Amino acid sequence: MLTLKRESIVNEAAAWKEIGVELPQFDFATVVESTKVNPQWVHFGAGNIFRGFVANAHQKLLNLKLAETGIIAAETFDFEMIDKVYKPFDNLTLLVKMKANGEFEKNVISSIVEGIAVEPSREEDYARLIEIFENPTLQLASFTITEKGYSLTDPSGEYLGIVKKDIENGLENPIHAMSVVTSLAHRRYVKGQFPMTFVSMDNCSHNGDKLRNAILTIAKEWQKRGFVEEGFVAYLTDESKMTFPLSMIDKITPRPSETVQKALLDLGIAEMDVIVTSKNTYTAPFVNAEVSEYLVIEDKFTNGRPRLEEAGIIFTDRDTVNNIETMKVTTCLNPLHTALAVSGCLLGYTLIADEMKDATLKKFVETIGYEEGLKVVVDPKIISPKAFLDEVLNERFANPFIPDTPQRIATDTSQKVGIRFGETLKSYQRREDLNPADLTAIPLAIATWCRYLLGINDEGQSFTLSPDPLLERLQSTLQGVALGDQTSNVKIILSNESIFGINLYEMGLGEKIEIMFHEMLSGTGAVRQTLEKYIG
Repeated sequence: MLTLKRESIVNEAAAWKEIGVELPQFDFATVVESTKVNPQWVHFGAGNIFRGFVANAHQKLLNLKLAETGIIAAETFDFEMIDKVYKPFDNLTLLVKMKANGEFEKNVISSIVEGIAVEPSREEDYARLIEIFENPTLQLASFTITEKGYSLTDPSGEYLGIVKKDIENGLENPIHAMSVVTSLAHRRYVKGQFPMTFVSMDNCSHNGDKLRNAILTIAKEWQKRGFVEEGFVAYLTDESKMTFPLSMIDKITPRPSETVQKALLDLGIAEMDVIVTSKNTYTAPFVNAEVSEYLVIEDKFTNGRPRLEEAGIIFTDRDTVNNIETMKVTTCLNPLHTALAVSGCLLGYTLIADEMKDATLKKFVETIGYEEGLKVVVDPKIISPKAFLDEVLNERFANPFIPDTPQRIATDTSQKVGIRFGETLKSYQRREDLNPADLTAIPLAIATWCRYLLGINDEGQSFTLSPDPLLERLQSTLQGVALGDQTSNVKIILSNESIFGINLYEMGLGEKIEIMFHEMLSGTGAVRQTLEKYIG
């Protein structure tokens, strides 16, 4: 049996290649030594998107001899990622790209040269991280810590408990990721005000601004208390020293697939167990992912950067990054995902790919994308919206090997509909040549979401709704509504501008959506019948 260890990669290279696994094409020991002396890149967030996308992109540079150092992975939240996934496998990852035709592309990623658990009690790890940040060669710190990782406050606007502690305790032993990073930036400031760049690669709007604001908030609170100098805040805001570019990332790296795990074991690769950490992270020595991937970064670096454009990463200006994100989030991907999510939950689907085999649902999202969305799409020029949409519908959503569920995507829908549908509706309202009242599929998607909120599927059975911060309030609005009812308080939801960003009645769509909603309530099977009536 083969094992995902450096010794096996070197000594059993022929056996790995025989089973179709591509191996690193550089001398690891040399890269480790170069990184130790001249670290250039540290990444916070040691999860699957980093291992299966970002680290793989850098691996391409190392293979092409376009880079001399590796990436240092730092984990601030789930330390078991380092203890159970990184260290036992010599920081290696087996990447499995899953094609829609059933083929698996496999390669060993060896560009991650260190794994650090960012916990003050782990003195050796923490000392190494400080050493990295004090080195003038460091070019960037990147992040995939999820949008919550940048949040310092609770829904009421009060600082989170751990953030309060960090603010009061100062630079010593910080806990929150943003406090940790701010304290490390201060080390760099004290050492020589060396320049570097902080790059959020998280899938959220204006990610670089969120990162910058969080770090500055901590720094200013510390300055008020005398923990840091005024010059430190000036250092963070001096764009000749520090920058926080925007980025847009798009790649599905779901939980480890049992199908992939079995395929690897059948090939003779041992120790491919799925690991569930105490913080409920699902991971494994392998990462399974879709083939498609996009990473677009604002080209605003102060101390140099890796030549990632040679690995397919796009560097461009700030406006173009915004336009690409707008294209994806408001027309070409996210609205389609939400429509499939809520309709899939109602119709009993548990896999997005299976929904794409349903002729009605396929036409549903094609109508939202091609017929209604593309008329108002923001064209970023460097990526074709039509080609992007083609790939989403024909390859990505339809890939049966991507175990993505409508239930997962339905999470927090109340926080998403204003962007995913509301922005397109506003565009129709602004345009003299378009009338929102002519829309069909987008209003139908909103009606389907309202019907979903009842927690009763199309067969009349109860199901568990996905988590959503407004769920209790929304469900109370529809309390008592049952199949067969033709009256409800759904108007309260549809007229809520804080949800949709607009009043749907003022733009002539509220009544239409109400009618669709009540048609879906007429009895069992009515969701399917209503979708077929309007979509055909």
